[in-house]
Amino acid sequence: MKYLHSMVRVHDLDASLRFYCEGLGLRETRRTEVPAGKYTLVFLAAPDSPEAEVELTYNWGSQEDYGSARNFGHLAFRVDDIYATCARLQAMGYTIHRPPRDGHMAFVRSPDLISIELLQQGHLPPQEPWASMPNTGSW
Repeated sequence: MKYLHSMVRVHDLDASLRFYCEGLGLRETRRTEVPAGKYTLVFLAAPDSPEAEVELTYNWGSQEDYGSARNFGHLAFRVDDIYATCARLQAMGYTIHRPPRDGHMAFVRSPDLISIELLQQGHLPPQEPWASMPNTGSW
């Protein structure tokens, strides 16, 4: 058996690609557009683990409420500098729901409310403004 990917549905493909690619640093590995089915599949991977992909499924024109059910927990990514990653995402307008107060772990949500866990490679010493920043909303 081999793990292939996790799929998340997205309402705005461009907004999702901005988050996952510009914000998190994932790279698009392939894309399939299916006009007959009215959907697009975009596969993304982190540079250090190209074999573990995230599939974004965009159903053209769908207004379906994908919700924020807690039966799906989160996607997790190891990062080289959690402070720089959180600062970049914050500068792009994303809320850091669980700041990296401990220099190790943070949570942010995608435009479609998918919870994303960021884990520092090793630990960094606590650093402001993150060390004293409270949690915001749910993650």
